[in-house]
Amino acid sequence: MGVRWPPCPRPLLAVCTLLSLATAALLGHVLLSSLALVPQELHGCSQVPEEMYRAHQQGARGPRPQAHPRAAPTQCDVTPNRRFDCAPDKGITREQCEARGCCYVPVGRPRGSQMGPPWCFFPPSYPSYKLGNLTTTDTGYTASLTRAAPTFFPKDIMTLRLDVLVETESRLHFTIRDPASRRYEVPLETPRVHSQAPSTLYSVDFSEEPFGVVVRRKLDGRVLLNTTVAPLFFADQFLQLSTSLPSQHITGLAEHLGPLLLSTNWTKITLWNRDIAPTPGVNLYGSHPFYLVLEDGGLAHGVFLLNSNAMDVVLQPSPALSWRSTGGILDVYVFLGPEPKSVVQQYLDIVGRPFMPPYWGLGFHLCRWGYSSTAITRQVVENMTRARFPLDVQWNDLDYMDARRDFTFNKDGFGDFPDMVRELHRGGRRYVMIVDPAISSSGPAGSYRPYDEGLRRGVFITNETGQPLIGKVWPGPTAFPDFTNPEALDWWQDMVAEFHAQVPFDGMWIDMNEPSNFVKGSVDGCPDSDLENPPYVPGVVGGTLRAATICASSRQFLSTHYDLHNLYGLTEALASHRALVKARGTRPFVISRSTFAGHGQYAGHWTGDVWSSWDQLASSVPEILLFSLLGVPLVGADVCGFLGNTTEELCVRWTQLGAFYPFMRNHNDLHSLPQEPYRFSEPAQHAMRKALGLRYALLPHLYTLFLGAHARGDTVARPLFLEFPEDPRTWTVDRQLLWGEALLITPVLEAGKVEVTGYFPAGTWYDLQAVPAEALGSLPPPPLAPVRSAIHSKGQWVSLPAPLDTINVHLRAGHVIPLQGPGLTTTESRKQPMALAVALTSRGEARGELFWDDGESLGVLERGAYTQVVFQARNNTIVNELVHVSSEGAGLQLRKVTVLGVASAPQQVLSNGVPVPNFTYSPDTQTLDIPVSLTLAQQFLISWS
Repeated sequence: MGVRWPPCPRPLLAVCTLLSLATAALLGHVLLSSLALVPQELHGCSQVPEEMYRAHQQGARGPRPQAHPRAAPTQCDVTPNRRFDCAPDKGITREQCEARGCCYVPVGRPRGSQMGPPWCFFPPSYPSYKLGNLTTTDTGYTASLTRAAPTFFPKDIMTLRLDVLVETESRLHFTIRDPASRRYEVPLETPRVHSQAPSTLYSVDFSEEPFGVVVRRKLDGRVLLNTTVAPLFFADQFLQLSTSLPSQHITGLAEHLGPLLLSTNWTKITLWNRDIAPTPGVNLYGSHPFYLVLEDGGLAHGVFLLNSNAMDVVLQPSPALSWRSTGGILDVYVFLGPEPKSVVQQYLDIVGRPFMPPYWGLGFHLCRWGYSSTAITRQVVENMTRARFPLDVQWNDLDYMDARRDFTFNKDGFGDFPDMVRELHRGGRRYVMIVDPAISSSGPAGSYRPYDEGLRRGVFITNETGQPLIGKVWPGPTAFPDFTNPEALDWWQDMVAEFHAQVPFDGMWIDMNEPSNFVKGSVDGCPDSDLENPPYVPGVVGGTLRAATICASSRQFLSTHYDLHNLYGLTEALASHRALVKARGTRPFVISRSTFAGHGQYAGHWTGDVWSSWDQLASSVPEILLFSLLGVPLVGADVCGFLGNTTEELCVRWTQLGAFYPFMRNHNDLHSLPQEPYRFSEPAQHAMRKALGLRYALLPHLYTLFLGAHARGDTVARPLFLEFPEDPRTWTVDRQLLWGEALLITPVLEAGKVEVTGYFPAGTWYDLQAVPAEALGSLPPPPLAPVRSAIHSKGQWVSLPAPLDTINVHLRAGHVIPLQGPGLTTTESRKQPMALAVALTSRGEARGELFWDDGESLGVLERGAYTQVVFQARNNTIVNELVHVSSEGAGLQLRKVTVLGVASAPQQVLSNGVPVPNFTYSPDTQTLDIPVSLTLAQQFLISWS
């Protein structure tokens, strides 16, 4: 079946490349695996068993394993925090535990822990795999792993193959597979190497018996990964791999609701994508089996398990971590950093860097479930304009559809739907609507083209009889497209293009794509099989894999849904991204609820059905930061909350914080009170208008940050520890966020507060209110706020005034950021003059950049259709370096430069050698304001003396 694919960013291997039956056979077998745990009595993270041998660098022959006799341990003398669970599958009695060859010692649960130490746990002598035949290869090492005795899980795979690839200086990759039978592997295209890296930041050791891999950082000898701490399990439907951790400071393992740093006090995180309103301690919409550990001294490393099966990840205080997956293989990447920023970039080298969003996608988006007609939707837009609120993108929820079916619109309330969208375009705005994956299957043949055509082309997920599996979603009975099937990608592209020919929408909001199902499995139930009732069920809400989704045993092109469930949202995002490119010919804009590793290449994410509550306002900060670390920078929560009624104060504070979500949308539920900005009192509207004006003024800077994410794997919103890893006080800060390196945002996250405390890392931080860029725009500028003097921090907590109309934003010394006059749309704001905010260090230096293009074309970097300018300040001068100039951005006008940190009043200011007579200087804030008339894309020099 040769299918030719257009160029695709880092495609899913079997979806976006030349696909043949051979490839399908290669990837399409479903096999599963097993994981379990046992403690090796290690007295410190850096200690490893004696029977360890070093993997030498290339050029040496394969090291020969030499087993050393082990002293018989005191069988059950294992401290509670070092116990690994011998009964992960069910509660068992002492007799059952001991029949497994394990220890049974009851112990209390520590305060604040989710689980507590296991009562039934592995003794140090519990049998695991034994390593043999270790040999050197061109890319690293290979060996066999053999198990002498089966475990308590069915279908142990007694002989395994270990492949260790020394891929780059900072990346180690190892896989554990069944050499006799091809098992399911995640169809993600990852970099391939053909030789060992000549030098590395790490060393690799292997333990022969029990088998284990130990990875050390060469710099300090610190053990980053040590899998000897518990026995390896690899059964057909249960794989377990445990490792020690060098620190308790760990983040990642999305998607969950909670602090940015995870607790290692007996915590279990379940990864199985699920439609459920965000709640602590449950599996949510996305699965990202990647973690990042902060180490003493500011170093960091990361680990990625490329496995899409249902899994639990268990954290314990020793500290240690255990992966427990229900299938696939063990495919592990270790990233050495050495700093957190590099770890993120190294992870994105594997899963793919984020797509570049269209400029308009960074504006303000507005939606509500309940805009039941074009008349109501138009009125909302008119109300926003009349109240002078920026609005770039109007959205509709299910209301527009005919009988809630995709690719239709109802002729009652939305009869002039295409005209409404064209009107939005004429006003410089864009339009996005919801699209669910499930396709209505209940109409008579010939009555609904998406289903008829999908049936004809065989694109739906099937049940055990080979017929389309039928569930229930919004339209009633529905079939589910299989986005791993290349035919389904073409069908989806055709459906999107045909609907776009009727309604010229600009982006797609893909919801319900876990996939969500209102019945368990299907309308006919699910068969009684090992896939539906595996020997190990992770801690999923509902207790079964089919809860709120489709049958695990249902069949897809590449494998069973058991293997592919967590990829459903990712594959739909890829299909939608591709379809929009084809239909519109410009940069696609897709926002998805369900995600997996690599999602950021194709789409953004919103955090789902959050409640209108102060708690969920606060928890949105770590959620946004977490997705930023995972390569999904275009992320935001529903501003003011989705479920329940907001309050005026909550909505103001949420709008202020939301102005610093990379993706900003106000959206709420049909059953809640409306919460558009114009619904509130004039003081509240003023506060929201001010926040939105600030966001729009900062859009050139935000867009430049997205270019860094797309081109280099940088983050946009980022936690403080990413920029200041050597300051351990930043590690737990998750109620503030940075935009890039330069802007520190300290929001109010509690009711009734007019003061907020934030952590300021060492350095000088200037109040951004000293730079009133809003005055350059087409919106009425807010009244000037009192500007507070700079904060000269040694690394300390600072209390800040935060009246209702203020969100504290500080600019870090050493940075230059571009600003632009705001408008009611980005179409308008992109025509406004620009300003520079220059924040000098004590040495009088600062640097920044601007990236600019037409905001929506494809391939601008490849074609050179962009302008990139670097700004440098030193020795009382500011110059621009023209990295690249094209017609896009050539006309940008610079009208104002604000220099912060000028110690004394200048006698003279020159712009390209011409005196500037009307500069102003404030000795109180040490701020120099310089009006200029310059073109950004032509070289200039501004100086003062």
